[in-house]
Amino acid sequence: MSQLSISWRRTAVVVALSGGLLAGPLLGNLVDGTLSALPVAVAKPNKDQAADAPRLASVDNFRDVAGTGAGYDAQGSHHVNKGVFYRSNALTPNDTDLAVLDNLHLSTVFDLRTGGEIAAKPDRVPAGAAYVNISILSGDLSSSMGNLTSPEAAREAMRALNRQFVTGEHERAGFANLLTQLADQQGPAVFHCTAGKDRTGWTSYLLLSIAGVDRNTIMSDYLATNDYSAKSIAATLAQITAAKGAGAAAVYQPLLGVDASYLQAGIDQITATYGSVDKYLKDGLGLKGQTIEELKHKLIQ
Repeated sequence: MSQLSISWRRTAVVVALSGGLLAGPLLGNLVDGTLSALPVAVAKPNKDQAADAPRLASVDNFRDVAGTGAGYDAQGSHHVNKGVFYRSNALTPNDTDLAVLDNLHLSTVFDLRTGGEIAAKPDRVPAGAAYVNISILSGDLSSSMGNLTSPEAAREAMRALNRQFVTGEHERAGFANLLTQLADQQGPAVFHCTAGKDRTGWTSYLLLSIAGVDRNTIMSDYLATNDYSAKSIAATLAQITAAKGAGAAAVYQPLLGVDASYLQAGIDQITATYGSVDKYLKDGLGLKGQTIEELKHKLIQ
């Protein structure tokens, strides 16, 4: 078990930060997670698959991999298809949002979290959808993050996590399994982790790269988490500040959102280890060319 992998136990973070003063749901989502059950305007369900993904009050980072509007430009004259793949934070909708999700007619929910994360916050699976757990991270995430002493240490931990998506054998196997199953899907699917930003963000990066979306657009999509989850992040920081002061909040703030350097660290690791995303997909993840073509066909048909 790697030192990085065992450093992500959120329940231990709660103890470290709050000394037991704060409830788990408030600080239990510190790494790859934020407080999500906060008010956000909810769009009415729309049966048109070309419509933008609904904004959900209780699942604030739920969105379409294809983006909004016409969908991201792909390979020049094409656009990424909307209504095919969705990305999300933990799928724990309230009753109103669950009804909205039901109307998307999702075929499968892919939960990328560990067993401990799932036990703390199990999914509510929309009607008609199959549930599949693919735990991306190696280890049982059993160690505390209380050893972080500065914001830069926290940022480096996030960069290291993204590098591990490239170098970790378990992580690569998980992403290979996920992408293979996404290629085989016969209907819309959603994949998610806890905050929908790290494991989910890397998956979206790979899908958009396969579709031929330019890197600036991919990076903007990655950073959109900071906007979608802004209220959640602010609420969590307020709780940390109240319990442990502004200094502790500053140390842990980098864990709550995303920074361009996090994704870039993974991209740079791909270049250093494999030379290109295509080589990473084929040599690192072991994906067959047919699987990649099936994904491309779904994304930009």
